[in-house]
Amino acid sequence: MKIIAITDIHGEYDIVEEIIRKESPDLLIIGGDLTTVGSIKEAEQALQRFKSLCKNIFCVAGNMDLPQHDGLFERLSIGLNGKGVQIENIGFFGVSGCPLSPLRTPYEISEEEITERIERGYLEVKHAPIRILVSHAPPFGTKVDIVHLGIHVGSMAVRSFIEDEKPDVVICGHIHEGRGQDKIEISRIINCGMASHGYYVCITIMNEDVDIKNRQLIARS
Repeated sequence: MKIIAITDIHGEYDIVEEIIRKESPDLLIIGGDLTTVGSIKEAEQALQRFKSLCKNIFCVAGNMDLPQHDGLFERLSIGLNGKGVQIENIGFFGVSGCPLSPLRTPYEISEEEITERIERGYLEVKHAPIRILVSHAPPFGTKVDIVHLGIHVGSMAVRSFIEDEKPDVVICGHIHEGRGQDKIEISRIINCGMASHGYYVCITIMNEDVDIKNRQLIARS
């Protein structure tokens, strides 16, 4: 299975379409910030565009989306917030939003709520041979949650879950300058980077072998 994971689109839908056309994935994962405080209509129209190019999509909302976007994702049967879905030997589960912060962005929730949603989804896929957590917020204390001031701002709840349950892969975003990869024990943590700048992640899974590469779309001249 070929998976393309993207986060922090922030309304740059043409770039995402170009990524999908280039990679022709079996599955598109959107790890939050599809919009920048965009309407339900805007989000749905964007997803319809993506769906015309890749029929299989999973999605969580980011802190700059609206909480109501989760309802849209559920209606379209693509939402992973507090849910788990297994495809072949891969279990996907996720959590929307980000931890509470001084910025008071549109979709922030407590660490306790993050834990509850992750665990709820995990219960539905915990026996899958490969388990992939999709969390807009990265785990605390990693290479992928450091802001430009040099401090860690990720989620303690996400980190605690990873340490306890050891998912194979964690897809995240949110911290734009945190693009890259890290590990917590056996779990591979991938901050996709800003899709609005052409960054994305390609995940290829064959049997139980998982290959992960951070990539960037090169703008056409």
